Amino acid sequence: MRRGRFINRRTMLHHSTVAILSASWASRGLIAAQREQSPEGCVIGEPTAEKVGSRILGDGGNAVDAIVAAALAAAVAAPHQTGIGGYGAAGIFAVEGGKRIVALDANTVAPAAMRADSFQPDARGQVPGRVNEFGWLATGVPGILAGLQLVLNSFGTRSFCELVQPAIAITREGFPWPASLAATIRGAAKQFESDLGSRKLYFRDGQPLAAGEKFRNPELAEMLESLAKANSVEAFYRGDVAQCIAAEFQKHNGLVTVSDLAAYQARLVEPLSLQWHEQTIHTAPLTAGGLTVLQALATLQAMNWDMLTPGLPRTQARIEALRLAWRDRLTLLGDPQSASVPQTKLLSAEYARESASRIATAVRDGKHLSHSILRRDHSGTIHLSAADKYGNLAALTLTHGNSFGARVTVDGLGLTLGHGLSRFDPHPEHPNAPGPNKRPLHNMVPTIVTRGGHPVLAAGGRGGRKIPNAMFELLTEFVVRGQRFETAIAAPRCHTEGDDTLEFEKSWPESETSELAKLGYRVKPGGSATLSAVVREAGVWRPAMR
Repeated sequence: MRRGRFINRRTMLHHSTVAILSASWASRGLIAAQREQSPEGCVIGEPTAEKVGSRILGDGGNAVDAIVAAALAAAVAAPHQTGIGGYGAAGIFAVEGGKRIVALDANTVAPAAMRADSFQPDARGQVPGRVNEFGWLATGVPGILAGLQLVLNSFGTRSFCELVQPAIAITREGFPWPASLAATIRGAAKQFESDLGSRKLYFRDGQPLAAGEKFRNPELAEMLESLAKANSVEAFYRGDVAQCIAAEFQKHNGLVTVSDLAAYQARLVEPLSLQWHEQTIHTAPLTAGGLTVLQALATLQAMNWDMLTPGLPRTQARIEALRLAWRDRLTLLGDPQSASVPQTKLLSAEYARESASRIATAVRDGKHLSHSILRRDHSGTIHLSAADKYGNLAALTLTHGNSFGARVTVDGLGLTLGHGLSRFDPHPEHPNAPGPNKRPLHNMVPTIVTRGGHPVLAAGGRGGRKIPNAMFELLTEFVVRGQRFETAIAAPRCHTEGDDTLEFEKSWPESETSELAKLGYRVKPGGSATLSAVVREAGVWRPAMR
């Protein structure tokens, strides 16, 4: 991937480059991008990010360069879904021409002062005041910038200084405030108004920013320009920016300190994988959601699901495999560095056979497995997938958590913070309970599929807890059933979180949903996560999103 070019560019960049590149990007009209395909590759996942990433590819950059620039642009163009202060990112990359596959863990880390009982739930299991969701106690150390810098340093060919310019241009020039975001701010006006930084950013003359008004964030632009001049995000974690962030936490009785920021490290880790005939699925490991997807697929493999006769029993077996995986996810999983998590057992052939046997018995008896699981509403997030002409693939998910995250903003930096600590289970005895320096379980599932050792698909999704299920459905169709990609991504999807409630897209056959209801499932209509993918078919990379 021409590492030499990467080094030369960095040594040649000077501070004056910032102004030149920013002016260039500002003149190009970055908002409301059209999805494009070209011989250089493609990027998909968010309109502004797609345009930015495509231009990087067209200028000779690789998939990592493109997805880093795209992620930075998305972080300022879609501030409700992710952000420069978003809580975390998870990614998977096929680099060195697709020969090496590595995962990124840029999840948030809880501050050192966090304790297992920091969010004591009441008798209904709810945290009083929802302080784990909104406010300064809901946010840990933001991981996105560290993650982007790490993958760029490791696999990119361009500098951070260059790739952050589109984001700077967007924050400086601004864009018309969408009606949907105006409605979100109005609907939670008291939350936003009670925080000085958020009030300055999202209000005008004492009123929430109206649809169509120009939204600008000059304070964030100034911060990004300072990082660009240094060609590094170091100051965000161990410099003047970190000092400013920590001071705001202290002012608002938050827990993150200068020491917490300085200790943060994004990580490159080995992905989890599952082989199905000549194809291999590679996905991000815990604390990401990939283990749940692979566990459900391994159960299908143990029951020879693809050989079963189409019909209600096969559909029920597929659903029960997912329900079992969700039961284990919500009762057994957490940060494996801080809790005892049986991830090896859950992905073992023996456990898959045991699960397959339980499911076969339930299907034979016309029953469903009984689980007591607490459902929670998780939304938000952006997913980007990218491919380049060098044979590299990238899948990267970034998130605030739910809309606008913790709904607090660092005054003076224009930095709205994600609420990653809401992804902990508030019960102190749970393996995913809060704790000092712990990373919470999250739903991001960036995934790459290889065929005969060659990468053919990069995918991921947005939509909170619905992401793992949507990925399971896509992979079941594309890998297990061997469907063409267009058919696989269009196939109807089911959502479950392990209890007896099943949500089906409208296109799922009514003949099956009515029969499942007779078996005791609570069946209702519902939506799915939105998947963004790039796939190689007939020698051409094609983007798709549904």
